[in-house]
Amino acid sequence: MRYISTRGEAPALGFEDVLLTGLATDGGLYVPESLPHFSLEEIRSWRGLPYAELAFNVMYPFVEDAIPADDFRKMLDETYSGFAHQSVAPLVQLDSNEWVMELFRGPTLAFKDFALQLLGRLLDYVLEKRKQHVVIMGATSGDTGSAAIEGCRRCEHVDIFILHPYQRVSEVQRRQMTTVQGDNIHNIAVKGNFDDCQRMVKESFGDQSFLGGKTQLAAVNSINWARIMAQIVYYFQASLALGGPDRSMAFSVPTGNFGDIFAGYLAKKMGLPISQLVIATNRNDILHRFMSGNRYEKQQLEHTLSPSMDIMVSSNFERLLFDLHGRDGAAVKDLLENAAKGPVSIEDYRWKSARKLFDSDAVDDKTTCDTIREIYEQNEYLLDPHTAIGVRAARNCRRDATVPMITLGTAHPAKFPDAIVESGLSVKPQLPPHMADLFEREERYTVLENDLSEVQGFLSKHWKNA
Repeated sequence: MRYISTRGEAPALGFEDVLLTGLATDGGLYVPESLPHFSLEEIRSWRGLPYAELAFNVMYPFVEDAIPADDFRKMLDETYSGFAHQSVAPLVQLDSNEWVMELFRGPTLAFKDFALQLLGRLLDYVLEKRKQHVVIMGATSGDTGSAAIEGCRRCEHVDIFILHPYQRVSEVQRRQMTTVQGDNIHNIAVKGNFDDCQRMVKESFGDQSFLGGKTQLAAVNSINWARIMAQIVYYFQASLALGGPDRSMAFSVPTGNFGDIFAGYLAKKMGLPISQLVIATNRNDILHRFMSGNRYEKQQLEHTLSPSMDIMVSSNFERLLFDLHGRDGAAVKDLLENAAKGPVSIEDYRWKSARKLFDSDAVDDKTTCDTIREIYEQNEYLLDPHTAIGVRAARNCRRDATVPMITLGTAHPAKFPDAIVESGLSVKPQLPPHMADLFEREERYTVLENDLSEVQGFLSKHWKNA
């Protein structure tokens, strides 16, 4: 399988190079040249498989040119045996035909573990084979950083630098990153917002000369195709558990960077019957404004009770735009260059094509808290603020009550105690045993100005072989 850039000017690459490259040389994102497609009969035959075996069936076509089957199976077995629930992604019923898929049973209590615990193993495998060293540079709005550090901290061939917005992630999220010990782990608190951190990462990938040609950057953000690939699997898992593929499913996805919901879009293209995908956002609602009104326009980023979605530049949205424009890279490049200058829209027929599958909703902090309280009072089930936004959007946008509606439960409520307090509940979510002493662990991080040269200078000085 070959991978091509969404902007059409970078060379096609194999899986190994895409894994290590992250951003394409033309500034685009890599996507498969063609997708595998599974028949209903084939998908049906996967019912009852352990999660790791299902993951192998869904993902192996993307990596088979680079990794022998037995080696890939071993990575998947190791990755998903580290989750705290036997089914890996269990479903909890909220109401008639309404479910939450718990994606927070991994080591860092967020859906990012599904991809990043695997990504660390993929990187180690490829780098060992190539006898190569890389510097991981990533930006996080809260969850990616801890999952990346946990997934990659044992990798012998990487140094990890994670940028997070200073004082704009929850305390649990910050401590999950900053209390992990290791000479190859560096946490940087940037005096800015997530979009500032993400912009620095993208610009650094575009020009890596600050590393002096001694190493290269590797991506852990959802610009890395391997992240998207791993997230496709749990859509198949949920469907098979609820009667798919013989009935269609609807999914509501709390999303800021569009990666998690793009994986659902790919699952549909690969043959899984999905009738609706709901984009659930907070008041940083650029995706909702586009999907509801065909207007893509950046606004001032606001701090909310759901910080993992405090994002205004949704990187993976470019991957959907590429498909909506008939995979015309030049058209995508032109559109995004115009979007940097002001509001843009796409042709009406392209937008209406997207609306056949996608709906969207924006949920403010008050409604988020109301939803947390309402669901707890109904079910004694505690939602984190991001999942609460997903549940509210699902209920507001649902097209057909006979179709199972599954909200992706993206994080454990203990990561966001402020939202629970704000909702008026007296219940206090507890961290699981392996994190019980989190607030007693020593923190290590460096606060830097919102300045690209300062951040790049820190990287060039502190990576292992500098």
